[in-house]
This record gives sequence, C-alpha cells and structure tokens, in this order.
Amino acid sequence: MTLLNHRAEGPSSAPPLLLGPSLGTSYALWDAVAPELSISHRVVRWDLPGHGGSAAGLIKAGATVADLAGLVLALADSLGIERFAYAGVSLGGAVGLHLAAHHPQRLSSLAVICSSAHFNGSRPWEERAALVRREGLAGLAENADARWFAGDFTVPRLVRDHRDADPEAYAACCDALAAFDLRDRLTEIAVPALLIAGREDPATPPAHLREIADAVPGATLVELPGASHLAPAQCPEAVLTALRAHFGQGASRGMAVRREVLGDTHVDRAQDRQTPFTARFQDFISRYAWGEIWTDPTLSRRERSMITLTALVAHGHYDELAMHVRAARSNGLTPEEIGAVLLQTAVYCGVPAANSAFATAQRVLAEEDGTS
Repeated sequence: MTLLNHRAEGPSSAPPLLLGPSLGTSYALWDAVAPELSISHRVVRWDLPGHGGSAAGLIKAGATVADLAGLVLALADSLGIERFAYAGVSLGGAVGLHLAAHHPQRLSSLAVICSSAHFNGSRPWEERAALVRREGLAGLAENADARWFAGDFTVPRLVRDHRDADPEAYAACCDALAAFDLRDRLTEIAVPALLIAGREDPATPPAHLREIADAVPGATLVELPGASHLAPAQCPEAVLTALRAHFGQGASRGMAVRREVLGDTHVDRAQDRQTPFTARFQDFISRYAWGEIWTDPTLSRRERSMITLTALVAHGHYDELAMHVRAARSNGLTPEEIGAVLLQTAVYCGVPAANSAFATAQRVLAEEDGTS
C-alpha cells in the first residue's frame, strides 16, 4: 500500500505525536516547531495527497475527511504506532477532530489549530475545487500570503509548495472540506483537547475555535495575537508553548508519578514548603524529571531507581539518597538488591562514598523495619 509521505523525528521510544498540515502546504509547515517537540516525542509529520512528497493518487474526487483520516491511521499502523497524540492545522485539524470522534481509542490527546468543525459551508470549497480543476494552482498561490499570514510575513517554501501541489489532489481535498461538518459529534469527543486560534485568521476566525471549545468537554482554548491561518509558521514559539503544556500534560502527570514513586508524605511536605521563589523550580521538577523522564517506558521504574541511587552516591547527595532508597523499595527493589547497587558504587564511585551510602541506606531500611 502506498503511504502518505512523512518525516519522523525524535527517539523511537518516546510518546508518538502526529502532525497534520493545512491545505496547500507540506510538512514544512511544522519546520519551526517539530524539532523542539521531538525532544520529548516521536514526532511524525505527514503530507496531504498530492502535496509535498505524497502521491496524488492517494485521493480521488469526492473525497472526505474520513478518507484522509484513514490514510493517517494506515501510516500510524505501518510505523507500529497504536495510540498517539495529534495536532493539525486547518484541514489537518479537521482530520484530528474526525479521529477523536470516530477513532477515540487511537488518540491520547488532540490539538486543533486554526481549524473548524465546519468550513463555512460547501459552496466556497466547491467553487474553489472547480477553479483549480479548470485553471490550476498558480492563481491561488499568488494570494497565498494574504490568506495565510498577518502583515508582511511570508514563508517562500510554503508558497512554493502551494504552487507545486497537484491540482486534482488539491481539488479533492477541497471536496473533503466541502463535505465536512462535525458539529453534531463534538460533545462526544472525550480526549484532552486544545484549540488554538489566530486572532488575525480570516479563514477560520477565533469564533470557529470557540465553537469547538464550548462543545468539547474539558477543552482548552488559546487565542494568539498577531497570528493568522498558519500559526505554527508565523508564531512558532507561542504554538510550541501551548503544545508543550498540552501534550506533556504539564505538571499534573509528573505530579502523579512523583507521588507514586516518592510517596504522598514527601511530596506534600515539599508542596507545603513551596514559596513564590521556588514555585517555578517545583513545576520544572514535576514537568521534566517526573513528567517526561520517569514516564519514559524505555526503562522500568526499578531500573531507574538503580540508576538514580548510583548517581546520588557519585555526587554525594546523601539526603536525596535516603529519599530514593525509600523510592527504590516502593519500586520493588529488595534490601539485598539495594545493597548490591551500593556495592557496585564502591568500585566506580569510591569506597568512602559507598561507605556513607551504606550508612544512609541502613538507617532508612532500619526505619522501614521498625528496628531503629
């Protein structure tokens, strides 16, 4: 089977994130955002049929958004990706809404950017499809900047991709937009949803995103000043900040893992001591250390505990070591296994460091046994 052209970035063991493009663009739409997202995710960005490197024959006249969603699922299947986060712009966002409504088991979370649950009815798209089939894309590409960007901003690569797209495939994508209306299914969407609107967007103004946010339970809406239709290209930092918070699930996921590993007593104590001065550091710990590193499935929690014990001994952080000896017990290590880890540190970190580590661990284990 011919698949959508795509580009994969980031570690294969990281949580997968698929990025969908807007009509007339390629996956280059995500050039300023995808490399940063790939630090913490396995990012897969794809091209629409007849756009970028995707074959035009993947889509036919009368196509639907469901057809495009099927191509995305086929791509995910080919990559061994069962469940994934998804973000899409405009038509790519419509694909995400369809997946969330019709294939919720495949999505872990969703971001819809400069898009809509409907695209102002079928007539404008039917007329555009007819125009493109008759005259090609050169005329539309001439005014792409006005439709896509605010002010004098432009991205020549994207305008070139628009001009070079296959006219018939582009028109078939217009057919899909003409037939798309998901308003009656929005209340059924249950995955965590983020809506990002560009305040200067003439194609899908903020009211379209507000309509989705009002209907989807628990959805979050972000409006970007100065952004038009292709917000990831024009305002990449703002889009990146919103996507990181949404797909990383912020500090909330990290806090849950932190409590599982360190225990409620320790975390509650740390929270009680938090001040405005330390708040950002506590948030950083929860988001990064616990929300990204400790949740990476490449290593088990037992393995992470052993590595952490070794690193703490190497740097002489014995107060932290005591806490992580308790965590190691919670993560399933026996006293004998903890002792074996500390004995290993005697070889590579030095006997004095291991001596102090054994004293700390013995005190903690004695307290657990009630023998101190």
